[in-house]
Amino acid sequence: MSSFEELIAFERQTQALGQIAGRLGWDQETMMPRGAAPQRGEEMAAIEAVLHARRSDPRVAEWLDTAQAPDETGAAQLREIRRAYERAVKVPGDLASQIARVTSEAQGKWAQARADEDVAAFLPVLSEVVALKRQEGQALAAGGNLYDAMVADYEQGTTSSEIAEIFDAMRPGLVDLRARVLEKPTPAGLSGTFDENTQMKLARKVAKTFGYDMSHGRVDKAVHPFSSGSGLDVRITTRTNPLDPFNCIYSTIHEVGHGAYEQNIDRVHLLTSLGRGVSMGVHESQSRIYENQIGRSRAFTGSLFKEMTEAFGDVGVSSPEEFYKAVNRVENGYIRTEADELQYNLHIMLRFDLERALMLGDLEVQDLESAWNDRFLADFGYAVDKPSNGCLQDVHWSVGLFGYFPTYSLGNVYAGCLHEALRRDIADLDAQLSEGNTSGATEWLRENLQQFGGLREPQETIAHAAGSAPTHAPLMHYLEAKFSEIYDL
Repeated sequence: MSSFEELIAFERQTQALGQIAGRLGWDQETMMPRGAAPQRGEEMAAIEAVLHARRSDPRVAEWLDTAQAPDETGAAQLREIRRAYERAVKVPGDLASQIARVTSEAQGKWAQARADEDVAAFLPVLSEVVALKRQEGQALAAGGNLYDAMVADYEQGTTSSEIAEIFDAMRPGLVDLRARVLEKPTPAGLSGTFDENTQMKLARKVAKTFGYDMSHGRVDKAVHPFSSGSGLDVRITTRTNPLDPFNCIYSTIHEVGHGAYEQNIDRVHLLTSLGRGVSMGVHESQSRIYENQIGRSRAFTGSLFKEMTEAFGDVGVSSPEEFYKAVNRVENGYIRTEADELQYNLHIMLRFDLERALMLGDLEVQDLESAWNDRFLADFGYAVDKPSNGCLQDVHWSVGLFGYFPTYSLGNVYAGCLHEALRRDIADLDAQLSEGNTSGATEWLRENLQQFGGLREPQETIAHAAGSAPTHAPLMHYLEAKFSEIYDL
């Protein structure tokens, strides 16, 4: 075997072990008995030790030095393996294992603290997570900006200052549009009680409508919806609320965007460094365009209205137009995952600033709750009422995902670019969606973006699909046009 062939064979085994680790995480969120958390922490630490040893194996460096890529795909594989190797050798193995152990335990403690509305119960373990992630960031940054090193784990090629520049450009327009919209009467919402088993049945039906392959996936319930896996085994979760079926339906569509991306990557990349979404920003572009530009469009909601009235009977609104406005209501709320398109990015900007301050030492963990509450009041104009609606609402910090949050808004920016190109290329898109047919849109995304996996760098991936370099302008134009029309601005 050539050096390239040996390296790829070794990488396939590493990727397979990574999938096993991911399955342990899925089980922890969905099926694992609560009392198993300490043991699961040890299991996660053990497999992370094995993965870290493989990713930093000196043979990888030797293979990289002599490997000759046979084609464009091979060159991309070498690029991604080199990136992972260079990252792995900077982080001590015992630190990687300790992060895996502590974050596994912290996840359970966060869920309990959230249920109990008890921030104090969570802060000690969060302090451990933050301290460990600061150590990791310092190792990765090698004297540079440690938060930039963390962002690079999720959106390579983008710095925190570049993200801040995008956010600063978007914020005034978002704040202005939000203020104008909130001056108008709020459309009627749904009313009634919605059986949670029926919600799950409809969620699975909607998942299939958006192209999610149930022969290679499943839909389960979790505290915080997420997607897991790639290739032939891609799993998503959602959640239910008897008073708010949109929470379930749109969380499902969002996670289907993630899951479909992973399912639609060309099988030639299976269990290789290219066999997964190229970045979290690009991943979020898929979940957000599925959920919002497609799923919340007037055309698609007309079809969804029919499905929901068949499933639940009277839902509190009596026409497709009223239903469309109910889906796209802009109103005060605390929860990021339930936020409307207009306000969602403001939630992300808050988290971006707080977590950057945490990592850089400008904010200490014991001050996080008050900092969150102060910032939320300043940004949204009303006070946080309880921790589960404030700093305990998201799972990300408990599991050490610092640098992840800004990719949600980058995903919205990318989705704006993709949506503009999608409508340019499919003239009868609304006619298709009005029939409940998403295949034109989802096939366009598969052909132009999803099938390539990690072949190209993130911004190049978007530029290839959209036809031009990504910018926030299409998203802002879309939001202005959509909500001006709904609210008669």
